[in-house]
Amino acid sequence: MSIVTVDFDGTLYQGNSFKAMFEIGKKRFSAKEWLVVASGLVRATAVGLTKGKLKFQHEFFKAFAKTFKNQTNLELDLFFKELVELGKDEVHQELVYKIREHQSKGDTIIVLSGALQPFLKAFTTYLDLDVKIISTELLFDQAGHCTGEIGEIVNGDVKVQRLKAWIEEQTNIASHEIWAYADSESDIPLLKYVTHPMVVNPKTDMLKIAEQNSWPIFGVVTA
Repeated sequence: MSIVTVDFDGTLYQGNSFKAMFEIGKKRFSAKEWLVVASGLVRATAVGLTKGKLKFQHEFFKAFAKTFKNQTNLELDLFFKELVELGKDEVHQELVYKIREHQSKGDTIIVLSGALQPFLKAFTTYLDLDVKIISTELLFDQAGHCTGEIGEIVNGDVKVQRLKAWIEEQTNIASHEIWAYADSESDIPLLKYVTHPMVVNPKTDMLKIAEQNSWPIFGVVTA
């Protein structure tokens, strides 16, 4: 039995989750909520200019999460189901087929991503995939309401740390070859850690890195 990790944005989901969240926000958000997102976006842009794309994404998620403050899981489910409906045509169907192939062999599938956990739960439910999810969590108070804050963003080296921690907790896994399906430079620590790195639909820079490391390519090369 193997452990198979699958990234979300750019891998299992070929669309742009940031764009999708904005589209749903247009229909749902009040002027006050948009002000929260806008101020966060300004901050994210400033951080991104000095610290790169990944930091921009982190700040964007933090700003967007604030709009969920005081919402219940039921209210959040409705939002993320709308996201799925908007993005369902962007599923990497060839990769879904590959995941099912792994499952038929008894492999354990983990969606390992920096995306928000409710989005991943809604998406994998829609795809009827029985998977473990390790991702960025929304935080809740004791009454079950979202605090508007997020936990540790699961990206870069954090993916490796969280995967190792999960493996250490398992008592029913005697040995484990590990696969990773991922697409971006932030996934390099994970791809270097696993037994079977698989680079999914790489863009030019990532294709060069894959070639330098002799990592197999899954899917097409994108511009």
